[in-house]
Amino acid sequence: MTLTLILPMAAFALAASISPGPVNLVCLSSGTRYPISRGLIFVTGATLGFIALFMTIGLGLYSALLALPGAATLLRWAGIAFLLYLSIQLFRDNGQLPEEHASKAPGFMTGAIMQWLNPKAWLASASGIGAYTSGQDVREVFLFAALYLPICWLSLSCWVYTGAYLRRFIQRPRTLVLINRALAVLLAASCIYLLID
Repeated sequence: MTLTLILPMAAFALAASISPGPVNLVCLSSGTRYPISRGLIFVTGATLGFIALFMTIGLGLYSALLALPGAATLLRWAGIAFLLYLSIQLFRDNGQLPEEHASKAPGFMTGAIMQWLNPKAWLASASGIGAYTSGQDVREVFLFAALYLPICWLSLSCWVYTGAYLRRFIQRPRTLVLINRALAVLLAASCIYLLID
C-alpha cells in the first residue's frame, strides 16, 4: 500500500478525530476540572473504544445492523440517553475543582462506552471504511485502524490539554459552572445528530 492511500486515510482520521463532538467536549471539560492524567485515562478508553468500533464496522457490523429491524433505532436511543445523562451530570456540577476527588472524573470505561454510543464515531467509521477501503481487503481496515489509533489519541489529548490550559483562567467556581453548563448544553445538542436519519 502506497502513500497515496496512507496520506488520505491519515488526513481523514485527523479531521474526524480533532473536530468537535461529544467525546471532545467531555475531554475539554475533564481538562478544566481534573488532573491531566485523569483526562488521559478517559482519552485512552475513548481511543480504544473507537478503534474497536472502527474494526468491528470494518469487518461487517454496520451491514449486519442494517439487516436487523430496529437495531439502528435502539442504538440511536441508547446514544441519546447516554449523552443526556452525561450532559445532566455536567450541568449539575458545582464548579469546585476537586484535585483530591479525581476518581469522579470520567474514566476509561466511560470513554470506551461513549464511543459506541457516539453518532460521530459511527459516522466517521462507516464513511471512512466506505471511502478508503475496498471491502475486499481486510489489510486495508487494519492499516486504517493502525493510523487512526495514534491520531485519535493525540487529537483527543489536545482537547484535554486545552481544558487544562483554560483552567488557569477559570479558578472561580462561578466561571467554571458557566463553562460546564455551556458544554452540557452543547453535549445535549449533539443528540440532534442522533435524531436525524
